[in-house]
Amino acid sequence: MTEASRNQQLLARSLHAVWHPCTQMKHHEHLPLVPIQRGEGVWLYDMDGKAYLDAVSSWWVNLFGHNHPRIKAAISQQMDQLEHVILAGFTHEPVVQLSERLAALTGLGHCFYASDGASATEIALKMSFHYWRNLGLAQGKASAKTGFISLQNSYHGETLGALSVTDVAIFKDTYAPLLRQSIQIPSPDWRLAEAGESAEAYALRCAHALETHLQQHHATTAAVIVEPLVQCAAGMGMYHEAYLQRLRALCDQYDVHLIADEIAVGFGRTGTLFACEQAGIRPDFLCLSKGITGGYLPLSVCLTTDAIYQAFYDDSTARGFLHSHSYTGNALACSAALATLDIFAEEDVIARNRDKAAAMNVQLQALQDLSIHHLRQRGMIWAFDVASTHPDFSRQFYLEALQHGLILRPIGNTVYFMPPYCIAPEEMSTLLDHTAQILRKLG
Repeated sequence: MTEASRNQQLLARSLHAVWHPCTQMKHHEHLPLVPIQRGEGVWLYDMDGKAYLDAVSSWWVNLFGHNHPRIKAAISQQMDQLEHVILAGFTHEPVVQLSERLAALTGLGHCFYASDGASATEIALKMSFHYWRNLGLAQGKASAKTGFISLQNSYHGETLGALSVTDVAIFKDTYAPLLRQSIQIPSPDWRLAEAGESAEAYALRCAHALETHLQQHHATTAAVIVEPLVQCAAGMGMYHEAYLQRLRALCDQYDVHLIADEIAVGFGRTGTLFACEQAGIRPDFLCLSKGITGGYLPLSVCLTTDAIYQAFYDDSTARGFLHSHSYTGNALACSAALATLDIFAEEDVIARNRDKAAAMNVQLQALQDLSIHHLRQRGMIWAFDVASTHPDFSRQFYLEALQHGLILRPIGNTVYFMPPYCIAPEEMSTLLDHTAQILRKLG
């Protein structure tokens, strides 16, 4: 059987058996799937040997490149000892080590594990609600703090609780009858600022809108949830860290929890290990996933404060947090996460990324003569908006990118780059040169 026929056979089998995510499957009558056989560094290869530069880190999860020897070795070593054990009533070395290291890095206390980002969001929302309930019961009265606030254009996942605080219509509208209502406040995304208004001034204006809301509704508000610094699914909407500083102060003032959803932006993606560091704040809940295992295995975690943990510590089982997942704290995934933290600690990743980002920014100036605007960057995320009236710009761009050996998935008219950190200067040049060719063709 030829490689080409193996490609086609796999595509046919996939369409027959797999319901692919975030996809209208009927589109694959005309939009071909891409069969991937192997990966190496920033590159993915199909069964015909064609190479694709993974400029979106396989949905923002891959940090150090595909087929990374250090993470593979850690998983292999753990596989010889223990693959998984129930975490209710049992424990194991990798989950304890990982929890200790995450606590030391974040200044937060206990870790509660799941397998995906949306589940970490669910945990944070439920914990916050349950905390206020437990606190109210301890005081002999029911708590009224049951409401949640999120930013306009926010995305926090697609399970029902996470979707309730998401503000992306295409994901949310169909399921509206199933969802709990939440409040959306103005996004500090600086693209929404008035002409002549600085990113910081606009961020503070948005924070004032939150303050106005909390003045009236803090008694019924459990938590505010935000994606720190970058609202990824909103087209990489970036904002000034002054918003986070003011948000933290307001949550303290009005006795409301702050949930930081760093599922996409954690682990160096914004230029510091965690985005909250750039504002000098500590949230009450920190949700992590995606890059936590370097892109190797499913894992997520919700960290919280010792004070919140203590509100659940009681003789009554009902006052405990009885949420659970079958693969909570999986030993193999924890071993991959530990290897990921080792790489950060020992290979000066953040500083090297800073140098790479600076070099990429210089090369990006070559795109300035094209029909783009709002060129922006935060850490290892770049984005720009394309002035195109094409009704199907994102799909056409995606198809053209595949023809050029690039994996790029625009969000509406926003083209973004979120490559693995191992991207080399010549690979950056390849990415930008081909992107420019595509823009000229579609412009």
